[in-house]
Amino acid sequence: MAIINPYLNFDGNTEEAFKFYKSVFGGEFTVLQRFKDTDEGHIPSSDQEKIMHISLPIGKENMLMGTDIAPAKSDNLCKGNNFHLSFKADSEEEGMRLFEALSEGGKITMPLYETTWGAMFGMLTDKFGIQWMINFDDPNIAKKKYEAFEHFSERASREKVENETEYVL
Repeated sequence: MAIINPYLNFDGNTEEAFKFYKSVFGGEFTVLQRFKDTDEGHIPSSDQEKIMHISLPIGKENMLMGTDIAPAKSDNLCKGNNFHLSFKADSEEEGMRLFEALSEGGKITMPLYETTWGAMFGMLTDKFGIQWMINFDDPNIAKKKYEAFEHFSERASREKVENETEYVL
């Protein structure tokens, strides 16, 4: 069953907002990931403690999620564009189909791609100005990335021994 959840964007105060929401709705955060915990790009030291992703279950099936947006995008943040509808697809094919259909006549802000956290993920604004995130969590993506890294590491080690050359991973 597909699920749509709100994804809120904040200008540096995500943690404060979500502590407030937790006090209102109860529950525990299922994810609290800071930018320093990822390898997604080069994050300035001033932003390392900011929230990359946080989620708070609300009720049985719903999740309230959020992030601190990048400083480069903070000038564009205002009431009305400070959220996305996050669609969790049941399959990679469904995610790709929905991403393509919703982006028609709109604007792709992040192409749908395999992420470092083991998902297919992309962002877009549809032709009506609604911001969407399309996500398909696929444990096989994370497994494939790990296996590829292991294969490369083993190959690099063998080649180093054969060529007596140092390789940097």
